[in-house]
Amino acid sequence: MTIIRLIFKFLLALLMLTAGVGHFLNPDFFLKIMPPYLPFHRELVYLSGLFEIALGISLLIPKVSSLAAWGIIALLIAVFPANIYLYQHQEIVPASPLVHLIRLILQAVLIFWAYCYTKKKAP
Repeated sequence: MTIIRLIFKFLLALLMLTAGVGHFLNPDFFLKIMPPYLPFHRELVYLSGLFEIALGISLLIPKVSSLAAWGIIALLIAVFPANIYLYQHQEIVPASPLVHLIRLILQAVLIFWAYCYTKKKAP
């Protein structure tokens, strides 16, 4: 694995870990962006945080790294409705519409970033 690829893998893992910890340190932010049609808001916030932490750590373990990358993709797709809800209700987090749009686009970038680590590389 090239050093650049390894650095970006570490950065993705760190991003996932940081986001996951954020779910526990500041659950109210995540609760605000939960679409009302989903049940068990607090539980889902904590569960998604737990998965972000576990997947971030797992991404750095070679034997399960590829599976962790697929898990990150699945998780990012699963939380996408919250990001759409936030875009539709921008008053929840006051920012320019462009910032909210970039947040949605960033989700696709993160999915692609995780996809880059789904293939097992030869040793």
